[in-house]
Amino acid sequence: MCKDQCGFSNSRCSCESSCEQYGRCCHDYYDYCYYTTSAPVPACGGRLYGSGSISSPYYPSYYHDNAQCVWQLSAPPGQTIFLSFHDFDLERCCNCDYVNVYDGPSTASHLIEKLCHNNTTHLDFQSSSSYMTVLFRSDYSGVGRGFKAYFSSSLNSNTGHVDCSSDWMNIAIRKSYLDSLGFNWYDLYLDDHRCRASADYYNVTFNFPLHSCSTRRKTENGRIIYTNNVRAAQSTSGEITRHDTHFLMRVNCVMERDSSVGTLYEAKEILNGTITGTGRFNTTMAFYPSSSFYYPITESPYRVDLNQQLYVQVQLTRAEPSLHLFIDSCVASPNHDFSIRTYDLIRNGCKRDSTVTIYRNGDRYFAQFSFRAFKFLRTHNQVFLRCDVIICADNDYNSRCRQGCRYRRKRSLSSDHHTAVVTLGPITQKDPEEAVAKTEDKE
Repeated sequence: MCKDQCGFSNSRCSCESSCEQYGRCCHDYYDYCYYTTSAPVPACGGRLYGSGSISSPYYPSYYHDNAQCVWQLSAPPGQTIFLSFHDFDLERCCNCDYVNVYDGPSTASHLIEKLCHNNTTHLDFQSSSSYMTVLFRSDYSGVGRGFKAYFSSSLNSNTGHVDCSSDWMNIAIRKSYLDSLGFNWYDLYLDDHRCRASADYYNVTFNFPLHSCSTRRKTENGRIIYTNNVRAAQSTSGEITRHDTHFLMRVNCVMERDSSVGTLYEAKEILNGTITGTGRFNTTMAFYPSSSFYYPITESPYRVDLNQQLYVQVQLTRAEPSLHLFIDSCVASPNHDFSIRTYDLIRNGCKRDSTVTIYRNGDRYFAQFSFRAFKFLRTHNQVFLRCDVIICADNDYNSRCRQGCRYRRKRSLSSDHHTAVVTLGPITQKDPEEAVAKTEDKE
């Protein structure tokens, strides 16, 4: 009973206002306690400098109702703020619970993005100045697990940047910046001293395959990270020096949800923060003539018979045994932009069409499946395929790749979700004359 007990917990039910979040309210809570009690609200928001993390109240548990948190992030003068959300799960109402990211020192600054349950396309943001502001707000009902984001100081893109993909890493550093530190561009090299830079009038660049130049790969909290270092030593006469004149930049390419984010920061006494860049996983999809998957079909459009078995392979462009590729969904459409009609072949890793056979999914750097050709009624004979795939580290035993078919889709974005979208088509139904000719040839 809640009468005379508002704000307290009983043995079997609760009269605290937080009981709504956990479904433990006593039966008469709304008669005696509703709107009259309030649970202690945790402090949130504040002024933060340099690098660190922010999260919703009680994360990773459910946040409370009527929350309003404002974080004011700042970087050293001349640098910018880079913010990356690693987990995001809010109430399924965009006007109720949301996160706003502002490009400046207050909520009156330019709005970069409003994030909510169905708007999480972009989860990485960079300010144009030394300031960024983040606002989190929830309404009076309905909650989620909340979010966690990491921020760091970043050198201005005019000073340097990093571009990453699953095949290549490109590092560009402003020549005038190196000059200001007393270094010549031809003294720069990577962890493999044979990997040297090139330069034009303005920039010094390294452009090399991701798996070369002593680049290392590691997994951290489910995230795939490639690392290297840019090094240099000031030219001196003789063979020895007793002065610390070395230059070191650590370079990280962190594979994100739908892209990769490159981070590059300086170590030792050179305190100029971080450089960030973006890239994408490189994936391809192709038809094959049989389940042996020996060689791809290069014909375009691929002309097939109705009910013909079609074999599809999706893979990373560069073979990487330490990565696994998982087909989360695959849909067909009569239109190349998939804007009007779609038909599910695979959804949440599960077969949705009775003719689909999945040969391999989530345990190699490629995935394979087949289905029988069909056509959409009342449309032309072309069919396009689009697959959403997830790339995971092979040693991440909690990744989506290892979970297989999952009939209920989880609404949060965990750090092990690194996705890409690949399309293929069109498939075109053969003309009746072609089908007849093929039959006659067989006879």
